[in-house]
Amino acid sequence: MSLHDSPVPVGASSRPSVDWRRGLPELSDGSVTLRGLRARDAESLVAHLSDPRVVQYIAPSPTTVKGFARFIRWTHAERRRGALRCYGIVPAGMESATGVVQVWPIERDFSTAEWGFALGHAFWSTGIFMRAARLFLDAVLSDFGVYRLEARSVDVNVRGNRVFERLGATRDGVLRCGFRDGAVYRDQIMWSILAPEWQALRREARRAN
Repeated sequence: MSLHDSPVPVGASSRPSVDWRRGLPELSDGSVTLRGLRARDAESLVAHLSDPRVVQYIAPSPTTVKGFARFIRWTHAERRRGALRCYGIVPAGMESATGVVQVWPIERDFSTAEWGFALGHAFWSTGIFMRAARLFLDAVLSDFGVYRLEARSVDVNVRGNRVFERLGATRDGVLRCGFRDGAVYRDQIMWSILAPEWQALRREARRAN
């Protein structure tokens, strides 16, 4: 995931059921809310996402409030162009985002897309991210019209790869030397989730409850 560079060309929407170019619909389950980023999130995001433990296996994030303010404006511009959907992760009881989760197209119609995320270390192992991910995937793989959703995770990122496993993603293969960590190149694991698979998993979960 990149928090500062546009990863994709402009793409056309696959006719989602919401006009997300004008603004992202808010998603919430009572424990966490996903919403479009706001200018006031910049201070919180730099505090939570500048932690070396957070950015260890992703592209570096901005390191200043001004840098994150520029990033937030960029996400709005890219959304209006149809090239990105970026949500802020806001745990219950908080007003500002403590992480982000975003999706960008691989196919121009968004039928195949890639996603990435980052969450402040203070919220790891709290269940917040899994709740946020399920809200996000429900929207992306239904309302937003994505059929195949891809993600990349560095092979040594045990926590990140476990998240994809828990979400029911399929390990498609290894991208050799797909991630540069300073002077070191590391392999990445390619994960994917198909819309029918995700919807089946959610139906099973609802029946179990």
